[in-house]
Amino acid sequence: MSLILFLQAPVADTIHQLTQAAPPAAPEQLSLWYLLKEGGVLMIPLLLCSIVAVYIFIERLLAIRKAGKTPNDFMLRIREKITEGSIPGAQSLCKSYDAAIPRMISKGISRIGKPVDHIEKSMENTGKLEVYQMEKNLSVLSTIAGIAPMLGFLGTIAGMVILFFNIQHQGFDIKSMAGGIYTKMVTSAVGLIIGLIAYVAHNYLNAQINRNVNKMEAAAADFLDMLHQPAHS
Repeated sequence: MSLILFLQAPVADTIHQLTQAAPPAAPEQLSLWYLLKEGGVLMIPLLLCSIVAVYIFIERLLAIRKAGKTPNDFMLRIREKITEGSIPGAQSLCKSYDAAIPRMISKGISRIGKPVDHIEKSMENTGKLEVYQMEKNLSVLSTIAGIAPMLGFLGTIAGMVILFFNIQHQGFDIKSMAGGIYTKMVTSAVGLIIGLIAYVAHNYLNAQINRNVNKMEAAAADFLDMLHQPAHS
């Protein structure tokens, strides 16, 4: 009987100590900064990609809007000048606006007196140059849209390789393995987000450029048509 009591005493003490032990510490709450910090070294080029993408989008958006900023009655006023025979007045009107259509029309006015085909070709070349200026650096934005997800996947794969290497040499720990996996997935998520935003921004800017191009084509057709008006008056 005394032997049983002797064995029960340490067991009871152990159970008492376990029940009185402090509750396990609450896991650290996830935060954006924590995830970005745990993402690894490839978060640096991803961060640079995001900064470049935002800069290009804002800079191109302002430039494209500036290139397409022409008054609605601009071609009507040009028509009035041309009809009146006021070539210098029409040229002066074009010079007063810093936009794609006025510059293209100005090139056409400067060629008045030459064959219409020559005037049309000059305006076409000027229009192409304007479109080229509007599309400047859009290829960089397109590249970011494609490369950012790849960098994210590369970061995840590199992190998983390091994680399994450590498991092989230091032993298996399910807690550390789970923590390592979800932190290494951050680069994939960030890369996909940056790529998606860059892709949408690229398409939006292209749509704005196409809108300006349509206006330029309409203005060019209107100008070439009005060149014949004095002859039929």
